[in-house]
Amino acid sequence: MRIPTKFLLTRNSRWVAESLGKRLEDAVEDITDVKIEKKEYTLPEGEILGFVFPVYAWAPPTIVMDFISLLRLSSAPKYVFFVCTCGDDSGKTADVFCKALKEKGWECNAGFSVIMPNTYVSLPGFNVDPLHIVSKKLREAKERIEYISSKLAARARLIDCYEGAFPWIKSYLIHPLFMHTLMSPKPFKAADSCISCGLCEKACPVRNIHLKERGKPEWGSHCTMCLACYHSCPKHAIEYSCLTQKKGQYLFDKSNKGL
Repeated sequence: MRIPTKFLLTRNSRWVAESLGKRLEDAVEDITDVKIEKKEYTLPEGEILGFVFPVYAWAPPTIVMDFISLLRLSSAPKYVFFVCTCGDDSGKTADVFCKALKEKGWECNAGFSVIMPNTYVSLPGFNVDPLHIVSKKLREAKERIEYISSKLAARARLIDCYEGAFPWIKSYLIHPLFMHTLMSPKPFKAADSCISCGLCEKACPVRNIHLKERGKPEWGSHCTMCLACYHSCPKHAIEYSCLTQKKGQYLFDKSNKGL
């Protein structure tokens, strides 16, 4: 059975994955649509295995790490890469990801980061970028993808991620604290301005949202804190406690003048 060669999550990383797939003439599939069963998968001869995902609190998302843990291949892939998207920096995401592959007996041959518009708004001091910053980041991201595509086509072996300041502290101290205390979906709620359109339910990559009898969204217990629901709401009616009040929204738009 052929296994997809790209895995992705949110709209920023989806655009990056699709852009790479187009340039490399490779298949792209969503990690949340791939069902890992108790069997081995076989990669066609010469096929590369790549992962495209967003950085959550300076580390790969749990859903990506769980996927890698469950994935079984008939033989070690000959070339594995990852591309992570981040609002500013990636911390030690590369180290965390490469270690997970090593535990499977695989080698991570290449890794890259792509800076994209900020989407995290659930803590004080965090908000979406101003429009001029969004346009600038998207223009630079397009150039970055061209560079990454050329390296992947050449099967380059390098890790090229922007770690930022204090990466070890961010990924190995702050990230565990974040995962332990700030991953609860309980603070999510819909304001009275909710029109019960169901877009939040459709946007959730892990199908954690369902509309109640009165048409209001209700969050389950396996949230990834991707905030797709918050950013997808046409009425800006979704709130995370009081922490998102007066915060902005962002959805990737191919028509953005930055592209």
